[in-house]
Amino acid sequence: MNSSVFRRKLPWVIAALVVLLCFPLFLDRFYVYLTAIILLTGLCATSLNFVLGYGGVFQFHHAVFYGVGAYGTALMITKSGLSPWLGFIVGPVAAAIVGLVIGVICIRLSKLYFGMLQISLGSLVWAIVYRWYSFTGGDDGIHGVPLPDIISSSNGSYYFTLIVTAVSMFILYRMIKSPFGSALQGIRDNPVRSEMIGVNAKLQQLLALSIAGFFGGVAGSLFVVVDNTVFPDMMFWTLSLELIIMCLLGGWLSYLGPMVGAAVIVLLRTYVSGITGYWALVLGVIMMAVIFFLPNGVLGYLDRFVKKKVRNK
Repeated sequence: MNSSVFRRKLPWVIAALVVLLCFPLFLDRFYVYLTAIILLTGLCATSLNFVLGYGGVFQFHHAVFYGVGAYGTALMITKSGLSPWLGFIVGPVAAAIVGLVIGVICIRLSKLYFGMLQISLGSLVWAIVYRWYSFTGGDDGIHGVPLPDIISSSNGSYYFTLIVTAVSMFILYRMIKSPFGSALQGIRDNPVRSEMIGVNAKLQQLLALSIAGFFGGVAGSLFVVVDNTVFPDMMFWTLSLELIIMCLLGGWLSYLGPMVGAAVIVLLRTYVSGITGYWALVLGVIMMAVIFFLPNGVLGYLDRFVKKKVRNK
């Protein structure tokens, strides 16, 4: 990671963290909850963009890892009788394993067919969770998940979500700036050339899929903390579509783009769902608008606008 770039961005990062730390002091409980949902959804979208934007892998059903992480955590807490803190390890690890298994099955296919087969396998996982009443609760899900006292309150769950999200985002950023991240972007741009210089493209992509699954599972575990519940629709394909739109809307070639996209989509979904039942229609309009008017996303547009202003000066 370039030290000068890091020093330039560090004050902004610190300022953002300070503002987020102060939110519970002056915001109502609902808005604190909403901010936590934006943070964990942004983390999930960023983990998707790790393989989609930087790895060039057509990850069309990322929500399955989000759901597996949430269910792994909830089931570990409610059924194992062990320390609930273990659930926050089991959930993400289970999601990483599912990501690896799906990756092994799909990795030999081309980009589009990879995504289509992944949707099929992810839907299979969703169907199992949806129908296994004796274990997962079926379509009712699991409600009232008991949590450690330190994170059971509204403020406790918010600060836990903020800290875990910040640490996870930092780790993902360092991975992108590492030699592994550079190799992943090289595979995205030209997989044949990468193979010719000795990079094992399939192995690198499998590792990226496991990492993305792990952090998607972290986001799912955080949802359990914030909402105390899990339900099968967390891993339905429509949520995967929302995550893709978040990446495109914010800017899939910008690291913070998915977080910006998550903030916009979560806020719009909350507002629109309160006045109409046609959120899916609004989401479709948003996707068309992004494709036609913001192909590089909000941050991509702002970056181009600022550069144009600097050149004109």
